[in-house]
Amino acid sequence: MTTDNDHTYRMTLSLNVLKHLGFGLYSNVPAVLSEAVANAWDADASRVDIKIDSNSGVITISDDGHGMTVDDANDRYLHVGYERRKHPDTATSRSGRMVMGRKGIGKLSLFSIADSVKVETASETGTHGFIMDRIRIEETLTADPTAEYHPPPLPTKDITISTGTKITLTNLKRRTNTAARFLRRRIARRFSVIDNHNNFRIFVNGTLVTPSDREYQSKLQYIWTFGDIGDRVANSATNLEHRQKRPCDIVIDDSTVSINGWIGTARTAGDLKDTETNESINNIVILVRGKLAQEAILEEFGEGGVYRAYVFGEIHADFLDRDDLEDISTTSRQRIIEDDPRYRALKSKLQSELKIIQNQWTALRNQGGTAIALTNPHIKRWFQTLKGDHQTAARTLFGRINRLPIDGEDEKRQLFISGIIAFENLKLRNLLDRFEDISLDNLNTISETFAQLDDLEATAYYQIIKDRIRMIGKLERLVDDNEKEKVIQQHLYKHLWLLDPSWERATDQARTEKTVKYAIDAEVDTLTDEEQRARLDIYYANYAGKHVIIELKRYLANTRFNPIYEQCRKYRNATRKALRQMGRANENIELIVVIGKNLTDWSGDQESENDDRQALQTINATVVTYDQLIANAQRAYQEFTDRNKEIGRIYNLIEQISRDDVDVLRPID
Repeated sequence: MTTDNDHTYRMTLSLNVLKHLGFGLYSNVPAVLSEAVANAWDADASRVDIKIDSNSGVITISDDGHGMTVDDANDRYLHVGYERRKHPDTATSRSGRMVMGRKGIGKLSLFSIADSVKVETASETGTHGFIMDRIRIEETLTADPTAEYHPPPLPTKDITISTGTKITLTNLKRRTNTAARFLRRRIARRFSVIDNHNNFRIFVNGTLVTPSDREYQSKLQYIWTFGDIGDRVANSATNLEHRQKRPCDIVIDDSTVSINGWIGTARTAGDLKDTETNESINNIVILVRGKLAQEAILEEFGEGGVYRAYVFGEIHADFLDRDDLEDISTTSRQRIIEDDPRYRALKSKLQSELKIIQNQWTALRNQGGTAIALTNPHIKRWFQTLKGDHQTAARTLFGRINRLPIDGEDEKRQLFISGIIAFENLKLRNLLDRFEDISLDNLNTISETFAQLDDLEATAYYQIIKDRIRMIGKLERLVDDNEKEKVIQQHLYKHLWLLDPSWERATDQARTEKTVKYAIDAEVDTLTDEEQRARLDIYYANYAGKHVIIELKRYLANTRFNPIYEQCRKYRNATRKALRQMGRANENIELIVVIGKNLTDWSGDQESENDDRQALQTINATVVTYDQLIANAQRAYQEFTDRNKEIGRIYNLIEQISRDDVDVLRPID
């Protein structure tokens, strides 16, 4: 059996290199596993198996490649920074594959997620293996920064493979998303070499990773392709509505290079966000030699406009990684050095293509917007009443709505409703602008304009009422009594329509308000401790000559009739006195007390409650519970909509669109 004193294996590196290129190189499991997969590709493997055991916290990556001899392990794998492409015999794989590895630091990334890395390998010279332990490496380098670390060999009996290489990661350092579907998707997006013609297959927990795992095909609405890879993606896309081939060539100095791949747009911006992980693919990735090299190039362009939220794509640019030119990848291998001429040329090419794509996307979405809108029969009938320029303008309106990053059908329906109202307002404004030209011969234009104005006013108020009913419904659904109290306290004074639909808002009479409020506050100071504890707040408002005093009681407070009656009488007398001093003694005063639960005096005694309410009426006061307030407001507004549902052409149109149960506002297949 071997011991730690055996020096079969040797690794030389600094603690600083280990921390920056091992611990901090990558931040997620797919990126780390990609380095092991890339090594398998370089070893001419045809199959890679990734197995995740969530229960034990163990990850294994096995391949059927040509493995490593002991010298290979020391001179290449354990040699941090070994640049294989500078050596003619390793610049390509044995079978002639363009190798992915270049800097020789990828193996350190395994320490980003695991403290222990076990390597087993089988080559033509036999099988062997070793263990790399992060803690032991740190201890060795801390004690002597120039020391070699010697990974302990694995006993022969512990070697479990007969071909290729197997890496086992244990003591995982962080909670990571290791769901099989998630890993298949992320690995599929990091490698293009998983296509059938490359004889390279990756399995995650026994399931083959395929191009369909990228989940691009179902998301594409429009696609612009570059070369054969773009064509393959377009051919596999479902429900594709537009495709176009684009030129692939880029001129750099005196030479011409090519890109491959595609840029596409989704039907909705929400399609580009994964509902499970909240990750977004709203970007264009760059792949080099079949492996991800740049995760997000789109953000470097500062692309604005709505269309930016719909774009995604995959560009292959092997010319960025030529063996005879300087390496332009950053240390992490997930980004590219930005000031290299090759990268600047790629960015310039993509930016010009994106401008073309933006213009075509806008035109396509404009056309699609009209098609979507006209699937609704009521919108279609409205559209058919328009003539000439008005119909052209309506098409533009529909197109703009269709370009907005709105995913829900209800939200899009509301936008069409708002757009129709806005459009009708514009039509009305054009008519009003022509009033100066109206003569006695065409007075019917005035009648037409007034009719449209009434129509729009009724529609606008209908929208307000609908919104208020939704707000009241929200209040009604507030089960928590303290929340109900808090919401009503915050909004009642600003929204007096909760008490009476005819009260839009308090009028602005600063002097009157100041004088009356001062008089009421003086009376509040005379209340007993019990009365003060029951109070929540008091408001004063003035509406059309009516002076409204609103007293809020705490939702859970136990209140009795006599104190409430006395308070209302005091507030009324104080207000009357203040108004008398201003010469306005005869103006109407109304008092409303909002309570959480019925007065204790009224518990099961209807006759007593009726007598008390009549007494309150003598001083123009009323008591209402929070729940009664909500129910009354809801009933009043529902009665309004029921009475006025026949008002106006646009009113009826909006009502019909809002109440549609049929599946509308979707493209026709």
